[in-house]
Amino acid sequence: MSVTRDDVLAALKDIKDPASGQDIVSAGVVRALNVDGDAVRFVLEIAPSAAQAYEPVRADAEARVKALGVGTVSVVLTAHSKPSAPPDLKGARKAAPAGPEPVPGVDRLVAIASGKGGVGKSTVSANLACALAAEGRRVGLLDADVYGPSQPRMLGVSGRPASPDGKTILPMRNYGVTMMSIGLMTNEGQAVVWRGPMLMGALQQMLMQVQWGALDILLVDLPPGTGDVQMTLAQKARLDGAIVVSTPQDVALLDARKGIDMFNQLKTPIYGLIENMSTHICTNCGHEEHIFGHGGVAAEAEKLGVPLLAEIPLHLDIRKAADGGAPIVVSQPDSPQARVFRDLAKRLIADGIA
Repeated sequence: MSVTRDDVLAALKDIKDPASGQDIVSAGVVRALNVDGDAVRFVLEIAPSAAQAYEPVRADAEARVKALGVGTVSVVLTAHSKPSAPPDLKGARKAAPAGPEPVPGVDRLVAIASGKGGVGKSTVSANLACALAAEGRRVGLLDADVYGPSQPRMLGVSGRPASPDGKTILPMRNYGVTMMSIGLMTNEGQAVVWRGPMLMGALQQMLMQVQWGALDILLVDLPPGTGDVQMTLAQKARLDGAIVVSTPQDVALLDARKGIDMFNQLKTPIYGLIENMSTHICTNCGHEEHIFGHGGVAAEAEKLGVPLLAEIPLHLDIRKAADGGAPIVVSQPDSPQARVFRDLAKRLIADGIA
């Protein structure tokens, strides 16, 4: 049985933090946890003067994770001259330029959107980002779903991003994808209770004050709907285009049309539509069934005069891979399900979108 992120965190919760008396997970000492097959890597972030006191903790952590049956464990002690607190996103409401600005270092900014929740937009975003990285593109992923951030879990990223000066944010990275999410700034299970102006300020800060580096493309995983986050992105950042994800049934398409109309009003090009949960093939008998209907998104794309970029199947392995912190493009790169995302990435590159 393969070891998961949750298995590792559960083992580490038995270790006491010398400074706070809590376990090292609750104390926020464990950072940048990455589970990649039978290899586990993470750091213990401590005060510069505490290295000697934490060496037994490091050794204990390494031994406990090895006892789970993994092949390789790398545990590194890191120290910062100042506490690496995240920037104050609540105080991010500052005067902003009137027009859209380019994101520093980013060649293309593309939104991944949906009209309603539950259509698999975040799963598509994570797999597409990993697929583009596998094709050699320099890829970033901004999880802009402030109320329901899921990219830290899907990309197997934990810990808080460093902020050396309280203004500049250093993003996290895994599977070749540079990522940032509000979920990295809050505790797991903690609700973000913010009004519109605070949301807009936080989004602008995550766009403009993150050291993204040189990227070919930055994907923005938007929340569902047509609210403040979508409008802020289109009005404050130089957005090149949007990709809309929907399931085939009429209820989802009704909301997808509203999202498309929003981007039209904001003068943002629609690069194409993706039909997610397009078909299901029974793992027992091989029967193909269109649980949510079929062809609705293709018909909508034809009506709008935009491409149908991909038809992604409803498959258990895609869900399990995302929940396990390694998207199927990473965990099962040769599977038929992963090939759908790889083909999508190749198409976007060929079309000059990515």
